[in-house]
Amino acid sequence: MTVHFIGAGPGAPDLITLRGRDLLARCPVCLYAGSLVPKELLAHCPKGARILDTAPMALDAIEAEFLRAHRAGEDVARLHSGDLSVWSAMGEQLRRLDALAIPYTVTPGVPSFAAAAAALKRELTLPEVAQSLVLTRVSGRASAMPERETLANFARTGATLAIHLAIHALERVVAELTTHYGGECPVAIVYRATWPDERIIEGSLSTITTLMAKERVERTALILVGPVLGAPDFRESALYSSDYRRRYRDAGTQDQG
Repeated sequence: MTVHFIGAGPGAPDLITLRGRDLLARCPVCLYAGSLVPKELLAHCPKGARILDTAPMALDAIEAEFLRAHRAGEDVARLHSGDLSVWSAMGEQLRRLDALAIPYTVTPGVPSFAAAAAALKRELTLPEVAQSLVLTRVSGRASAMPERETLANFARTGATLAIHLAIHALERVVAELTTHYGGECPVAIVYRATWPDERIIEGSLSTITTLMAKERVERTALILVGPVLGAPDFRESALYSSDYRRRYRDAGTQDQG
């Protein structure tokens, strides 16, 4: 028996990986995050599968279900939204499985920041503009941010910021970032990327609060900030330059010689 943690992707049901879909199809038990995982994915579960929405469940109840399935010899598909490597609350579940000596696997999923970038049709790293992407959030009820991990500290680098779980604190985000990026710095807010009701609001640090006052957006919205969102005149990468010598491009010439 194994518990398979699966990243369901950002919302669109066809953005789950093939591995995740196939694991889902063969597990007789599925625990899924009902508030964020599309119900269409549950159609991949085998007929008669035990399917539980973990949204109203506490960690102890989830652990109890793992233990029940373990004793019954039933594989479990543990379906989380997005990717499991950030803000998935997987870590504490793995710790309990380790304590119970229950085996598990982890299958990655498409993360929300990648889905948002795709919706915007943007690359989040551009030559000589920004080569780093910071995934961060603000303090909330679930957990506080470490003292050194402030928006101001990240902003000082000039990197592209993907700010999760922070739409409720937009005014504070704008105030902290404007000092470092300037009021004209581009901002994009992507609400429910890849879902049918996806929405994109684009502006600058000086305008985004006013623009958002006209929108009904709660939770599940990602804030992207950085010069890369509005830099049409960036230098082209050397990767595909005819003057750039690289192993694969030179291979044919060397073979002919």
